[in-house]
Amino acid sequence: MATERLTRVAATAGLAVVLLAAIGVQAVAIAASWGLRYWLAGGVAAVAVGTLALVRHRQRVVTATAGLAVAASAVAAARLFDLPTEPGPALALASAVLVGSAVRALPPLPAGLIAAGGLVVAAGAWAAARPGAGGSGVVALNGLCWLAGVATGLTLRLLDERARAAAERVRRDERLELARELHDVVAHHVTGIVVQAQAARLVGRRDPARVTESLAGIEAAGGEALRAMRRVVGVLRDTADAPPASAGTEQIEELVERFRRQGPPVRLRLPGETTWPPEVTSTVHRIVREALTNVARHAPHAAQVTVDVAQEPDAVVVEVTDDAPGGPGEHRGGYGLIGLRERVEALGGTLRAGPRPDGAGWSVRAALPHGRP
Repeated sequence: MATERLTRVAATAGLAVVLLAAIGVQAVAIAASWGLRYWLAGGVAAVAVGTLALVRHRQRVVTATAGLAVAASAVAAARLFDLPTEPGPALALASAVLVGSAVRALPPLPAGLIAAGGLVVAAGAWAAARPGAGGSGVVALNGLCWLAGVATGLTLRLLDERARAAAERVRRDERLELARELHDVVAHHVTGIVVQAQAARLVGRRDPARVTESLAGIEAAGGEALRAMRRVVGVLRDTADAPPASAGTEQIEELVERFRRQGPPVRLRLPGETTWPPEVTSTVHRIVREALTNVARHAPHAAQVTVDVAQEPDAVVVEVTDDAPGGPGEHRGGYGLIGLRERVEALGGTLRAGPRPDGAGWSVRAALPHGRP
C-alpha cells in the first residue's frame, strides 16, 4: 500500500511539472506574438483544468465534467472576444488527462459520456477556429490530445480488468484447493470426537461418575471442530479465504532444505513443540513457501535468508527475511500474496510484506492467532 501511494504521489508531481511547463511555454509564445494580456482568460482556464487534473482521483465524474465545461467556455470566449485559439496545448493536455482517467476508472456509461464530451470540445474548437488566424495547429493538437487520452484510458482499463481477472482466478484456485482439503480438517477433529466418545462408553461402564468429565471433553472438541470448519468453509465464499490443514513443522523443514539446495543459505528457527490447530499449521507452511518462492524469484543473489517461526502466548508469528539490496520503490507483490493475505486475514491474523525497516532486504511477516492457551 505504501508503495502504491508513493507511486501515485510521484505520478501526480510529474504531471504537475509537465502542466506547469506547458503553461509556461504557451505563455511565453503568446506573449511574443499576441501579447500576454490576450491570454489571461486562457491561462486561467489552463490553470483551473490543470488543478482539476491533479485532484481527479477524488471525484472523477465531477472533475472531468467541470474541466470540460471550463474548456468549452475557453473555446467560446476565444471566439467571441477575438483571443488566441483554445484549447491551447496546456488546456488540451489537462483535458486529455481528465478524459483518460474517466475512461479508465468509471463505469461504461459515464466514461462514454465524458469521452463524448471531450470530442464535442475538440469539434467545437475546430468549428470556432478563425480562418487564417494560425489556429489550425492548435486545433489539430487538441484533437490528438483527446485521442491519446481516450486510447490511454482504454488501454489502462483493459490492463486493470486483466489484473482483476487474474486476482480472481487466484482466489478461485485457493477456494478450490481449500474445498479439496476440507476433508482433512473434518477428519482431524471428528476423529478425536469419535475416540473420546468411545472412551466415554468404556468409562461409563466402569465408573459412571467420570462420564461427565468425558462429555465435557467431547463438547470442547466439538466446539473446536466447529470453529475450525467455520474458518475453512468461510473461504469458499467470495469475500474471504482460509488455510488448508495438512502440512506440519516437519514439512517446513523439508521445504527449507529443498530451497537450500537451489538458492541462498537459509537459517531456520522453529519452536520446540506445537499444538496449533491444523489450519494454522498449514498456513504457516504456506507463508514460508510463498516467501521463499518470492526470494527465489526476486532476490536470488541474497546472501542470507532467515525463516523464523515463533510461538507467542496468543499467536504464531512467522517472519521470512532476506538481505538482498533493493532498488528505489521495489515491489515484490504478486498474485500469490493476494491469496496468502486473504488466508491469513480469514484466520483473524495480519500479514505485512515490504522492505525491511533498515532498508537491507525484504520481509514477509504474519501473525496468526492460534486460539489455544
